[in-house]
Amino acid sequence: MIKRYTRPEMGVIWSEQNKYATWLRVEVAACEAQAELGHIPAAAVEIIRNKAQFSVARIEEIEAEVKHDVIAFLTNVAEHIGDEARYIHLGMTSSDLLDTALSLQIKDAGGLLRKDIQSLREVLRKQALAYKDTVCIGRSHGIHAEPTSFGLKFVLWYDEMGRNLQRLDQSLDDIAVGMISGAVGNYAQIDPLVEKRTCELLGLKPAPVSTQVIQRDLHAHFLHVLALCGASLEKMAVEIRHLQRTEVLEAEEPFSSGQKGSSAMPHKRNPIGSENITGLARLLRAHAHAALENVALWHERDISHSSVERVIFPDSCILLDYMLNRLTRILDQLVVYPENMLKNLARTRGLIFSQPVLLALTHKGMSREMAYKVVQENAMRCWREGGDFREALLQDMRINTVLSPQEIEACFDEKAGLKHIQHIYRTAGIS
Repeated sequence: MIKRYTRPEMGVIWSEQNKYATWLRVEVAACEAQAELGHIPAAAVEIIRNKAQFSVARIEEIEAEVKHDVIAFLTNVAEHIGDEARYIHLGMTSSDLLDTALSLQIKDAGGLLRKDIQSLREVLRKQALAYKDTVCIGRSHGIHAEPTSFGLKFVLWYDEMGRNLQRLDQSLDDIAVGMISGAVGNYAQIDPLVEKRTCELLGLKPAPVSTQVIQRDLHAHFLHVLALCGASLEKMAVEIRHLQRTEVLEAEEPFSSGQKGSSAMPHKRNPIGSENITGLARLLRAHAHAALENVALWHERDISHSSVERVIFPDSCILLDYMLNRLTRILDQLVVYPENMLKNLARTRGLIFSQPVLLALTHKGMSREMAYKVVQENAMRCWREGGDFREALLQDMRINTVLSPQEIEACFDEKAGLKHIQHIYRTAGIS
């Protein structure tokens, strides 16, 4: 299912072919840096640049024997280059190559995720404007609270995804570092200027300090940003799932012609996309936790992180890419039922206007404690007996001697909850 919805670009970034192509890009850049500094012949770099290539199948064949992926890669590249291959990987350790290449892959993947978030925000902005004046019931604890604008749901999500975009940018800037510092990160066998120039050629910054690896707090930060973004998507999905409940039905996922909801019950229209996103958000959080476990490595390095990262980086980026695209389509085509919102507004027979009545009584001089008491007594009686709240207020001497019928009627204005929404839209940058 993920392959069906994931844009091929993200899958390509994490493919074996692109991984080795990125490794080769790092090795060639290091050779170019070495030549610029006069450490290896410039003519050798020209040959390396023109002849360097690899075969995934051949690398796997060699790795089956040597049991080392980087050695297998270098051996295969050398088969294509010839004698000049001796200048490749000079003074470097495997993680110089692996970690620098991983930073490049993360940078590319992050670029796609940025576009995904921006596309989602455009849809959220569009829907916020479309439903700005649509009145619905606001809920707290799942219970009817007060009327509000349906569009505000989208404004809230738009603003939150803006924060996710900022967090993603920060994490990508932090992780955009390379390392060409040798076996324990102290440049014992390589000039620090090689690292500086290699990173410049690759569009990265040199890691200020490294051991045999770039430190994994950077990677954990990136994956936690992805998990947090996934949590925001889950938040939207959970809202849709509730709104699609039969007894609510204020909005639902698009249901295409020919789509089936249940193998047993032909009438079913289930929020399967939102449920899918809810489940996948759990995977992102699990991967983020695994990234935290990778921060503490033995001494200058062990490889306990390596096996984990072969799973969590491709999976997290592909999952979030999929989730963002799927939710964007759901929200763009969301089926909204304003008429059901009006029905739900009336379900409590006016109880949702208890606060305006409370405030009106206090403005007329009644103590807040007494106002709360008399309003709540009427509300609870209507809740138990099913009466109309407005009628109950009109008949209560404690209230109708303080508020006129017109003043009581004014408390039952469902549009009152929309009077300041323009301020919220403006603050969120939507106009």
